[in-house]
Amino acid sequence: MNTKEEYSSEESFETDVLEMTGDMFTLIVWNDDVNTFDWVIKALMEICNHDKDQAEQCAMFIHFQGKYAVKHGDYDTLKPMCVAITDRGINATVEELAS
Repeated sequence: MNTKEEYSSEESFETDVLEMTGDMFTLIVWNDDVNTFDWVIKALMEICNHDKDQAEQCAMFIHFQGKYAVKHGDYDTLKPMCVAITDRGINATVEELAS
């Protein structure tokens, strides 16, 4: 590899931190007594692009904790996902992360 293309771990870390600061919102999915695990898992896979394992883990957290932050990002990205989830009868909200 050419030395001009190499980056130190410190430079990579700084870039990662800058990218993470844009994620100021979180998509919360809430537990209820109506929707099945399979329905929630399917919604997370189709709407949030989670793989099956990730969607199953999120569904377990939602069930046992009452809610779970299934996705982080900017408001304009998360709001349509929230609407699509609630359109399926699943309770969801977009919340600003505390600074």
